[in-house]
Amino acid sequence: MSEFRGEDGRVVIIGGGPAGLMAAEVLARGGVSVDVYDAMPSVGRKFLMAGKSGLNLTHAEPFAIFASRYGARRDWVAPWLADFGARALREWARELGIDTFVGSSGRVFPAEMKAAPLLRAWLHRLRAAGVCFHMRHRWLGWDEDGALRFVTPAGDEKVGAGGTAAILALGGGSWAKLGSDGAWMPWLAARGVAVAPLKPANCGFDVDWSDHFREKFAGQPVKSVVATLAERRRQGEFVITGHGVEGSLIYALAAPLRDAIEADGSATLLLDLAPGKTVERLTAEIAHPRGSRSMGSHLQSRAGVNGVKAGLLRECASKEDYADPARLAAAIKALPLRLIAPRPLDEAISSAGGVMAEALDENLMLRDLPGVFCAGEMLDWEAPTGGYLLTACFASGHAAGRGVLAWLHAKP
Repeated sequence: MSEFRGEDGRVVIIGGGPAGLMAAEVLARGGVSVDVYDAMPSVGRKFLMAGKSGLNLTHAEPFAIFASRYGARRDWVAPWLADFGARALREWARELGIDTFVGSSGRVFPAEMKAAPLLRAWLHRLRAAGVCFHMRHRWLGWDEDGALRFVTPAGDEKVGAGGTAAILALGGGSWAKLGSDGAWMPWLAARGVAVAPLKPANCGFDVDWSDHFREKFAGQPVKSVVATLAERRRQGEFVITGHGVEGSLIYALAAPLRDAIEADGSATLLLDLAPGKTVERLTAEIAHPRGSRSMGSHLQSRAGVNGVKAGLLRECASKEDYADPARLAAAIKALPLRLIAPRPLDEAISSAGGVMAEALDENLMLRDLPGVFCAGEMLDWEAPTGGYLLTACFASGHAAGRGVLAWLHAKP
């Protein structure tokens, strides 16, 4: 297949999120002229939305633990992180005038917490380095001659004759209104690129709540619980929704939950509603005579189970459990919550699937499309929230930019 040729020696980047912008910076620093195209009126829209309530830029945990967050794709992602990981990302932000700090959980945030100051400083530096931005340019794939097709407010445009390389940083399939709609999937597949179907990641899940429970508890947080799925065990909190559950604890287990539902039709999450108490202690406390008090008051005073936790217990435990202190204590320590479906892809924080590792070389260039590189969330990796998503997007953009430089230098 013929190589991609850009305009007048300029490298084309399609997608103005963190991956595309980082690739642009690497290339500009390498002395390459860069054009960034994006379908939206401005770049970094999903980045800004992610930082609306506090931008979790990265995480300060040791590298081996950090890399493990990428699961089955650890070995693929780790070299990007080794080259441009959490420490390098914080130093890069500092060079932009953005100080960062490590929160109590190890998460790293800008001192001002927001994404906008960082993005403004970054775009100023990119423009000063000569990077050109073309907004409201929606990519439509390639024409029969291999040129890139765009639809713009001024009509259709083609980019393709006489230059060098292209980087696709088009995002995954979540938050379509911000630009990540996965429309690129069939265009790459048609050119022989191996792509895995896009799936929701870091998403909520449906639960078949009773009407009473839904009406009473939707919107309430469930705090200080431990969730177990097979050998995976996480502590944290989540939120009851009208359709089911969502929140950081659920997102941390979203990938195995999604895969279990896909394989078996449902997944059962075991919730420990009283992590600080043993089942033996709970059994003794519940067995204590309650006199004229209601079971709800008894559980609140003796077991510390009240409010939404008591509602969950009523929703998921049986009448037989309530009749036996030992069984009720066991239910409090391992309450089975049946999840029946992930929420739709467009509601997810991020997506899994996309361009498979096998389709790319070590520099993130498509094997079937020489001169075309890929980066960011459109690649087939996933990670939980906590700074891991953004770090890998930045790191893959950095890797793709360096890959383009290596490819250009190797050309005769």
